[in-house]
Amino acid sequence: MSLQDLFSLQGKTAIVTGGGRGLGQQIATVYAEAGANVVVCSRDVEACQQLSDALKEKGVRSLAFKCDVSNPEDIQHVVDETLKEFGSIDILVNNSGTSWGAPALEMPADKWDKVMDINLKAVFLFSQAVGKIMVEQRSGKIINIASIAGMGGQKPEVMDAIGYSVSKGAVITLTKDLAVKLAPHNVHVNAIAPGFFPTKMTKAILGYSGESILDRTPAGRFGSDEDMKGPALFLASSASDYVFGHVLVVDGGTTASVE
Repeated sequence: MSLQDLFSLQGKTAIVTGGGRGLGQQIATVYAEAGANVVVCSRDVEACQQLSDALKEKGVRSLAFKCDVSNPEDIQHVVDETLKEFGSIDILVNNSGTSWGAPALEMPADKWDKVMDINLKAVFLFSQAVGKIMVEQRSGKIINIASIAGMGGQKPEVMDAIGYSVSKGAVITLTKDLAVKLAPHNVHVNAIAPGFFPTKMTKAILGYSGESILDRTPAGRFGSDEDMKGPALFLASSASDYVFGHVLVVDGGTTASVE
């Protein structure tokens, strides 16, 4: 297989949740650039539609859907319509996420539930719906967007969002366990654990602890508008065909550094 073929997504179909902006936009864009048809979905259907229109200009087909990823009916609608339009689902990126900042001992139970529903339950439900199709196809790539926040405790002055950290830690375990379950069916389940990228969700955190975060980042910068593209393409392409249950850290060296 040539180098070009290793990283080509020509003829593939990808679903990217939370695909209208931020990391989801980067991922959806690189998949289209690699030749895949791309479906983007989130609660903000206008942002998804704008991105979908831009992706079509790259010569691929694209659809946008409004989707509450914690709602099984919404998920099934996206899956059914994708199959109806493209005939297969080759790549799923569980990127949708939310957070709620509060001291750990004051975290409201309803906000905890909301974070868990979006960040964890939705990953399982979407993976379950798409995984059934991939098992039948005997091929597929599921990529879960975790976080370095899920790999250990966070100092409250840097990030006081225990629900987010716990949910992302659970996504890492879900990734590994589901990878073991689906590997015999040639379905790959892996995760990406980003460090800090300037996005709508991280805006507040970077506003009060950005300097501290940079001090802990050996690369000396936050993630850019391009830094997620390579890792996401690798895990979606044939280049990762012997990679199962891996968590690819993309954090500028933060977790490699010993304080």
